Amino acid sequence: MTDSIQFETAKINDIDGVLALQELYLVANLSEEEKASGFVTTPFTVAQLTEVIHENNLFIAKDNNKIIAYIFAGSWDFFKQWPIFNYMSSLFPELTFLDFEITTNNSFQYGPICIHKEYRGKGLITPLFEFMRTHMLHKYPLSLTFINKINIPSAKAHTEKLKWTIIGDFQFNNNEYFILAYDMNQAVS
Repeated sequence: MTDSIQFETAKINDIDGVLALQELYLVANLSEEEKASGFVTTPFTVAQLTEVIHENNLFIAKDNNKIIAYIFAGSWDFFKQWPIFNYMSSLFPELTFLDFEITTNNSFQYGPICIHKEYRGKGLITPLFEFMRTHMLHKYPLSLTFINKINIPSAKAHTEKLKWTIIGDFQFNNNEYFILAYDMNQAVS
């Protein structure tokens, strides 16, 4: 990884760069072969990006001022505009993780995360995740996310590198997903 990489909380003038990166890895834009390297499934609009940025919940990595990675984080209230998040949060009463009672008030939806393919496998995910974690920790003690079971690179990165815990799974729109949880007080080593 180069010394020129900077981590920032996104600002309005970062929207074009985030959209450009999203476009490269949006599942709808990829061939089956390209999907094997990982993908994002939720396309965000300018209005949605603006809302997340105003809440200081979008974290980016830049290399020479070019956005090379992002992590979304948001309240369940924000994410309820997509049916899959409502469905997942309806499962919370059945889920267990450490000593947490999992609720929409003490947790947030982490992701999507997207890293430009030229920067994958080089250790960028850990400092970017840590940057997000330290910013979100004062809002929420618990983070949850889901990963499509066919998105093996993402599942491996989160469970092996970042030490997320798979706490369940579900089916939605003919896809199968893992549910993962992370204790925000736990720094990634």
